[in-house]
Amino acid sequence: MDVDKISISIKNAAQHLFRRYGYHKTSVNEIAAKANLAKATIYKYFESKELILNVIIMDYLEKHIQELAASVDVNQPKLSTEEISDLILKASRLTYTACNEFIGWGFIRESANAQAFLKNLSNEIESLIMDMVLKVRNIQPGSDHAKSIYFLVSASKNIVFSFAFTSVTEADVKKNFIIFRNEILPYLIRGAFV
Repeated sequence: MDVDKISISIKNAAQHLFRRYGYHKTSVNEIAAKANLAKATIYKYFESKELILNVIIMDYLEKHIQELAASVDVNQPKLSTEEISDLILKASRLTYTACNEFIGWGFIRESANAQAFLKNLSNEIESLIMDMVLKVRNIQPGSDHAKSIYFLVSASKNIVFSFAFTSVTEADVKKNFIIFRNEILPYLIRGAFV
């Protein structure tokens, strides 16, 4: 097998197991068995199970963020408040879904390592979203418009993650997203663009 095929095989095996059993309950031995590789081969390509998870989530997010970018009208000189709201909501859902599918919120709430991992992941997500928005709209990184969008993305991400940590059930999460969309996000947008 060539390097790319081995790496893809490891990621596919891990993704399947993380979705089925959760990150915490999946061992590197199980990933190796599912990928038909030796455990040492896994560590040759990825330093840790956490790094495998990070790569899987970032691949997932990059794919979906590119889809978000394709939905933006590049002929408009500035993002409308509706477009900004829509992008933030989609990105927030995307972030939540990625964490829910690959890690499991129970583990995130219980593990200090998982919370540090999630903080780094959320910073990477924020960077991906900002890069996408600035690139699609040819917005200068230091401009007032860019700073306003950065504020919205950052504040929204932090609020959504706080909802995820404090929600007990899926119904709580849905209720919190509705509150965020209807009550919090409009004020954030007004505050950012005043």
